[in-house]
Amino acid sequence: MYRKAVLANGVRLITERIPHVRSVSLGIWVTAGSRDEAGPEAGISHFIEHMVFKGTKRRDAQQIAREIDSIGGASNAFTSRETTCFHAKVLDEHLPVIVDLLSDIFLESIFKPREIERERQVVLQEIGLVQDTPDEYVHDLLSQTVWGDHPLGGPILGTNETVMAMGRRHIRDYMRRAYRPGSVLVVAAGNVNHAALRRLIEPLFGALESSGPAPARLAPQPCSRVAVVSRELEQVHLCLGLKGPSATAEERYAAAVLNVVLGGSMSSRLFQEVREKKGLAYSIYSFQSAYADAGMVGVYAGVDPAQVPTALTLIVRELKRLKRTPIGEAELRAAKEHLRGSIMLSAENTDNRMSRLAKNEMNFGRFLPYEEVIQAMEAVTARELRDLATGLFRDEHLSVTTLGPLEEAQLPRELLRLN
Repeated sequence: MYRKAVLANGVRLITERIPHVRSVSLGIWVTAGSRDEAGPEAGISHFIEHMVFKGTKRRDAQQIAREIDSIGGASNAFTSRETTCFHAKVLDEHLPVIVDLLSDIFLESIFKPREIERERQVVLQEIGLVQDTPDEYVHDLLSQTVWGDHPLGGPILGTNETVMAMGRRHIRDYMRRAYRPGSVLVVAAGNVNHAALRRLIEPLFGALESSGPAPARLAPQPCSRVAVVSRELEQVHLCLGLKGPSATAEERYAAAVLNVVLGGSMSSRLFQEVREKKGLAYSIYSFQSAYADAGMVGVYAGVDPAQVPTALTLIVRELKRLKRTPIGEAELRAAKEHLRGSIMLSAENTDNRMSRLAKNEMNFGRFLPYEEVIQAMEAVTARELRDLATGLFRDEHLSVTTLGPLEEAQLPRELLRLN
């Protein structure tokens, strides 16, 4: 059962009761992420995500960790380009404990200077780890290529320079601006009573004060560019980025089906053509990145440097084929069934359901029943997929990023033609 309440100051409480489970997943969400940071602030949302676990007026970092462990719970946090989330999963009987703990770190963290200095080194190591993981780092590079100077193009972790410059005052200033009551959601899924949870959170979050309206977000405009980053590696990590629908666009269901057909499953066209038939890549897939006002469809492949032209030829060929030839009924049915299975299996996890509640509220302001989503997906036609591919897979929407032992002169630009 879905329930929603809005506290007097604008904080939203959203719950979904699932009485047959013994767990509750609780999340405190803020509609602020790396795209909301000014240039010198790059990475501050992520830095705050780390810092809230380092001590409050009532608990130090060790007490926070010990208290979570003592109830057999699991707690973590993450930062995306548009949100920050602090979450935990516990037995239903321990919900009051985790509410007290998460609200304490969210509302009462003290950000001691010595803890800031210590955690700064941890974040710098995390940045280095990403840069040493080429199949992950190339996605950051692709975002920079596609979105250019817009904040969506910057790394979520920030840079060594911005992280080194962060201090307690910067954290406080940013939180006053971004962590407004209207930007905060408390979300729970599992064996949870809505009224009881409201009684727990209202005295805590009801006191959160507003600092004015949320800063306006500037809509991005995707670029069409090529970026070749040379590095001594065994493989060339190749990413193509194309314009995609936003998280709220009507085409989002067609885009999900199209992604499965293109490279979102083991039976997809790219997986079968590039890996199974040609043996050119161990890892190849397509993906979607959808934001409130923009989106991207992408393709990743890790290939031998000598095989870059062949891999590009095959990828571009499949993109063109989706524009020119309607998808057959059997392939369309299989893609829809793949998505339906993924949706229903994810519904068995309370963490997934909690995240889904939050995203639906942020994107649509309401709960989207699973039946509504599946019905909309089932209604997608082969004609819609062809029209969508025709509109998205165009030269003026294409960006390419490579990372590895490849020089710019070695990248065959003549292969990157979709029109």
